[in-house]
Amino acid sequence: MTNKPDRSGPCILAGFALAAMIACTTPSASAHEANKRVADANALATTDSTSRPQPQAARRSVARVEKGPYYVDFRARTAASWGHAFVWYGKTSEKAVEVAGLTPAGDTLAYVLGHITFVPSETGASYGDLDPEYLTASYRVYLNEADAKRVFAYIKKLQASSPVWNAETTNCTGFIGDIAEFMGLKVPYRWQRPENFVNSLKDMNGGRQMVRLSAE
Repeated sequence: MTNKPDRSGPCILAGFALAAMIACTTPSASAHEANKRVADANALATTDSTSRPQPQAARRSVARVEKGPYYVDFRARTAASWGHAFVWYGKTSEKAVEVAGLTPAGDTLAYVLGHITFVPSETGASYGDLDPEYLTASYRVYLNEADAKRVFAYIKKLQASSPVWNAETTNCTGFIGDIAEFMGLKVPYRWQRPENFVNSLKDMNGGRQMVRLSAE
């Protein structure tokens, strides 16, 4: 009986060598999955950055305030008591102003008596009306020329038809309230402090700066 050489040893060694080569050249399943996740994440980030809208340069919006050639400025100032409400009016391009308001004529006695009865009035500028240091509130409204003529004429008429002053009825806030109402503005409760009245007048009209009167 002839003995055949045992070749199982070399075959086993060849198998181990082949397995080692495959292990060195083929990445493991876990490494392959990790690489795939990184690639997918990079692709997603690239797509997201290109598809996401880029912020636009901020635009500066310049608020344009409409102004007319004439104005009426509702104003309040400090005084020895509650304060005083009055109006400035005139031409926007000029420094000179007209002043209208309702005050008791005379001294302190007239003011005191005006709390219990009617006393003679003054309807022009009073002490402190032209001094900015006494100003506590202001609301300026602009007008075109045609409307300014009508409003200014109404102010003159109101001055001429307001011969008396009384703290409870015919007072300064009521006087400028009549002017505001003639101009078509919303008018707050009139019997309050002048500063509060002017600020409320401005708030109720949304700070509106241009007024156009309705046709006669």
